Amino acid sequence: MYNPSHFRVADTQAIANLIRQHPLGLLISQSPDGVQASPIPFLYFPEEGEQGVLRAHMARANPHWKLLAADPACLVVFQGEQGYISPSWYASKATTHQVVPTWNYVMAQMRGTLAATDDADWLQSQISALTRLQETGRPDPWHVTDAPADFIDRQKRAIVGLEITVTSIEGKWKLSQNRSPADQAGVIENLRNGDGLSGERALAQAMESSGKT
Repeated sequence: MYNPSHFRVADTQAIANLIRQHPLGLLISQSPDGVQASPIPFLYFPEEGEQGVLRAHMARANPHWKLLAADPACLVVFQGEQGYISPSWYASKATTHQVVPTWNYVMAQMRGTLAATDDADWLQSQISALTRLQETGRPDPWHVTDAPADFIDRQKRAIVGLEITVTSIEGKWKLSQNRSPADQAGVIENLRNGDGLSGERALAQAMESSGKT
């Protein structure tokens, strides 16, 4: 992807945190029928292999995994905080008027090769780990073991495990780093004072915590 140096993030921990907070990735691959795309929640294990491993599962009825068995090269896109940036928020608007709207966002792309698995223990481990990530901290957390074992076994037979060996990682934090400090401050202030319904405050926090504003 187009990724100027001032937006580029190579910090694996920052990217791992993005995936933990926004685990729904878009799995993309090429097939004889054209480009295929499936939204799937992933877990990322950066300590495994040279650049980490992504694990997920999808419905067995989804033909995408069979197409990947024939051509395992794939791309996974993770999207974090994002939002519209009004040119009215820039301090420089009052002096130059040479401003236009833009869109700020946090995202990461991972390329790799995918292998599918039917192993029952692998699937049990994956769905349990994914459930723990989402249920931990809730008032009444649900556990996989709360459901009858035979029911879970039937559910597992309807899914396929996916393991992607990551071969490249690219992070892009487009957070107004190309604007002046005064313009950046104006963006953060207006995002922070937004209605909060469109994720504006989360985007303001991402800009503040990026260390680049």
